[in-house]
Amino acid sequence: MEELTGSSVDGLRTAFAGAGYTVDGVAGRLGVQANAALARNETGPAVRRTAAGDALDTMIRLFLLQRAVPKELVDKAFPGVDLVASGIVERSADEVRAVLDIRPFAEDALEWWVVADLTPGLDGRREAMRSDYVLGIAPASLSLMQLTVPVKVERALDIGTGCGIQSLHLARRAASVTATDVNPRALQLARATAQLNHFDLELRDGSLYEPVRGERFDLIVSNPPYVISPPGGDLTYRETGFTGDAVVEQLVRQAPDHLTDGGWCQLLANWTCVRGQDWQDRLAGWTTDRAAWAVQREQLDTSEYVELWLRDAGLHGTPQYPTRYDEWMRYLDKYDVEAIGMGWITLHNVPGELDAESWPYEIERPIGPHVLHRFERKEGLPADLTALHLRVADDVVQETSGRPGAEDPATIVLRRQRGMRRAEQVDTVMAGFVGACDGDLSTGQILAALADLTDRPVVDVLSDYLPQVRNLVVEGFLDY
Repeated sequence: MEELTGSSVDGLRTAFAGAGYTVDGVAGRLGVQANAALARNETGPAVRRTAAGDALDTMIRLFLLQRAVPKELVDKAFPGVDLVASGIVERSADEVRAVLDIRPFAEDALEWWVVADLTPGLDGRREAMRSDYVLGIAPASLSLMQLTVPVKVERALDIGTGCGIQSLHLARRAASVTATDVNPRALQLARATAQLNHFDLELRDGSLYEPVRGERFDLIVSNPPYVISPPGGDLTYRETGFTGDAVVEQLVRQAPDHLTDGGWCQLLANWTCVRGQDWQDRLAGWTTDRAAWAVQREQLDTSEYVELWLRDAGLHGTPQYPTRYDEWMRYLDKYDVEAIGMGWITLHNVPGELDAESWPYEIERPIGPHVLHRFERKEGLPADLTALHLRVADDVVQETSGRPGAEDPATIVLRRQRGMRRAEQVDTVMAGFVGACDGDLSTGQILAALADLTDRPVVDVLSDYLPQVRNLVVEGFLDY
């Protein structure tokens, strides 16, 4: 597309706002059924809901449904805006089709529009994706936005910006945002997204940290091309020439050199689970002596992983599918990969160590505030907990189970309703400790009382339960 001029930007914004081409406006026009179908890449119900031909119907059909629209309706919906000259649509006779996807996006009270390539595969169509395809708003990009810690910063860096959706999000909290990508087309569309939403974005061409060599940032985010694939993959937005998970490894290893003291780096990631190695140990080698937290949200065996990404590329059912499947499996076997972990990594540029865990369960979204609070709790805890006056977090509930009439429950579980929504099984002593945490007595006083109650030496009770207390504080069951 051509670079948007000031008049075309203003004309597009005015047209979108005037027609109600917003998240709520589209949802209201389509209704629940058509919206749900469109989320499954089925456009039929939405076509029926947009037959009146007003400006909003025209925009929905043009950009979201990828339908040909009469030129007269497009001219009416975008008065004074030459969409053809801007490279946004193409004309054939008296009809117009979108070349790019421009769709509304909302965060809190802000309304934005994001420019990307057209969504492939609508209504079951098999379409080859161009190698420099620029992905739009997708579940992964939304996950990274929801993961980002809510801190105000001077400088933020978006590595592998794609359509620019992460930079839009960062603009709310950073005085300046720099975005990089190896794909010139991505930089072009990210620039259009920035122009359309009237925010300044510094764009640089290059891989990983190369375009910002010698610079430091307070916050770095990346939704990188993390798909672990053999050579020959030609989709820039998801694949690289790096071997295995090396692209993620380099992003993590080199992050401290590009972060200010106390800065943050957060990224979505895939990593290899290699035979004979613990995946947590592998990631710990990447973070060295920095505080970090890796969460594996899902783990797929190699065949599941290959099938997932071959379908994503639209190759399922094509003649290339069996050959590509075999090549991919042989590649993973070559490097002794038995499974692929999928999740996220947060690195805080302060001294510390890696916490790595599998957590495939439901979490609260956005999770970013809870990620920040977990780091703050862990890094702020003193070595000696006995003087702390703790309180039970407001969202903690206790669940017990056992035989009716039994003197003690068989199991006691403490469960958080927010954040990671963790559950911790405890014994009666620990349950008694938590129940007594109302801020009045210190940790040492409560444990001493429990030692007396259970007729145990205080030193033994402290040794057994202080590590559990520390864990409950770090995970937010107890506040201090």
